[in-house]
Amino acid sequence: MGSDLYARLKAAGEASERTKTVNGFSNNAPIGVYDSGLGGLTVWREIRRALPGESLAYLGDGANCPYGSRPREEVQALADAAVARLVELGCKMVVVACNTATAAAIDFLREKYAGVPIVGMEPAVKPACLATRSGVVGVLATERSLDGDLFRRTAARYGSGIEVLTYPGTGFVELVEGDREDTPEAEATVRAAVEPMLARGADQIVLGCTHYPFLTPVMERIVGGRGVAIVDPSPAVARRVGQLLDRDGLRASADNRPVFTFHTFAGEAYRLRLERKAAAACNRTVV
Repeated sequence: MGSDLYARLKAAGEASERTKTVNGFSNNAPIGVYDSGLGGLTVWREIRRALPGESLAYLGDGANCPYGSRPREEVQALADAAVARLVELGCKMVVVACNTATAAAIDFLREKYAGVPIVGMEPAVKPACLATRSGVVGVLATERSLDGDLFRRTAARYGSGIEVLTYPGTGFVELVEGDREDTPEAEATVRAAVEPMLARGADQIVLGCTHYPFLTPVMERIVGGRGVAIVDPSPAVARRVGQLLDRDGLRASADNRPVFTFHTFAGEAYRLRLERKAAAACNRTVV
């Protein structure tokens, strides 16, 4: 009996050593991932792939999607409510997996939640400008993202000598939210946005909204054989999350059993859609 008790106490002590608390956060606490709706699951997928030992809490607003044409102040308030919810859930880090919310609110969020590491979506203009051979880069994004200071600064810094074409992905978010990615409607909608960029010589197409990678198979059919690269920033965001976990000593312990939870402001039916979309996203082969 005594040796059994000693073994249990020893095991508990070892587990305690593996589970650390840094700046009030347990290293085995979840990473929060937030988007206006389903789109941030493309980032969630890359984080799960890159950091398989981490628990993830995904919040898809749903009730207020899409954000793309909403006023900056409204998007900021919506992002504030979402991050507050993830902090309440005990998340050790928050990823704002929404380009529109990043453009409208990232500085505000980092100031208000100064104790929580917050990662936003960076426009993938830099790698596209460095990779282009034709000197023409196309950017698909929401109106609010294209109007944001972050995009303008990035384009100005890395787009010198490069023609940067910007097009709003009108209707893209609605296609994804309606599970209509693989339809003739999706083909026509994407073609209407992409063909003008191709006609002007773009050989890089930057996806400036996290919903848009769900339409990558459609885009690949349209640009097939033309030597055009589709640039998704999600893998770079996942790498940044890993860097910050290591910097702050928050990486989950080796024996952590990751848990994936889904949350929304739109009700149980939408929450279940998030679960199903996440499962489908993980099973999809990404080129």
